[in-house]
Amino acid sequence: MFGNKTLERLEQMLDAANTGSFQESDYDETKLSKLEAKWKNFLETSVLSRENLEKEKENIKSLVSDISHQTKTPMANIKLYAALLREKAESGFRSPDDAGQSLKMADELCRQTEKLDFLIQSLTKMSRLESNIVEVKPACQPVLELVREAVFNTRPKAEEKGIDVRLCCEEAGNAVYDKKWTREALENVLDNAVKYSPEGSSVDVFVTEYEMYTGISVRDEGMGIREEEIPKIFGRFYRSRRVQQEDGVGIGLYLAREILKKEKGYIKVRSKEGNGAEFTLFIPRN
Repeated sequence: MFGNKTLERLEQMLDAANTGSFQESDYDETKLSKLEAKWKNFLETSVLSRENLEKEKENIKSLVSDISHQTKTPMANIKLYAALLREKAESGFRSPDDAGQSLKMADELCRQTEKLDFLIQSLTKMSRLESNIVEVKPACQPVLELVREAVFNTRPKAEEKGIDVRLCCEEAGNAVYDKKWTREALENVLDNAVKYSPEGSSVDVFVTEYEMYTGISVRDEGMGIREEEIPKIFGRFYRSRRVQQEDGVGIGLYLAREILKKEKGYIKVRSKEGNGAEFTLFIPRN
């Protein structure tokens, strides 16, 4: 038979757990029976599970809110241009100018559709990473092959702006990383460098080996980053007011940081306004 005091203590612990106010410090294990100690451990685990569940709910709520906000503009634009094109088709093209305007609207419709598709793909990657649906699997492998592939994939877009993407190293050792996801991170950084650099400039990529990490650096000749903005640029959907007219949704650097974090690496930036920027991805060597 349990004593009344023991039963009262067990009941108090259960009530505290149900209201979310249970704290380990409320009870001294040395004064409890074995049963009370086991009960306490069970409740601590339950409280931790509740906290994790609440955090997950908040993350999902935030993500849904972000998706709703970010997709609103391209969806509104698509509907607008589709309606205008329908009106043109119904009234017929009265002049070459009419036909030209319709062609421009069709081009804009395609551009907005591509933007929405890119946004949805990026959001999908982000949600899969944040919810651990996709597991990053680092393995020891050559770094130079990764860098070459990322540079190769970036050059077509760079060539449209006359930007020279230069690989400034001929050899590099091994590091521990997930090739698919780390290439995604590096290409996001390269894409930003090309996007925010002036026509005819260059982007340099080089590798530096340190004692514990291998650093992959991307240096551009763009507008640079204001000092007060540097802590913000890795935030989800953050975009500087100076680049609002450029295509983009502010996910690339956030994804790069999250990917590297999952493989026990990190990313740093050095920049001064007007003097370009240098992003370095640090990946573990072992």
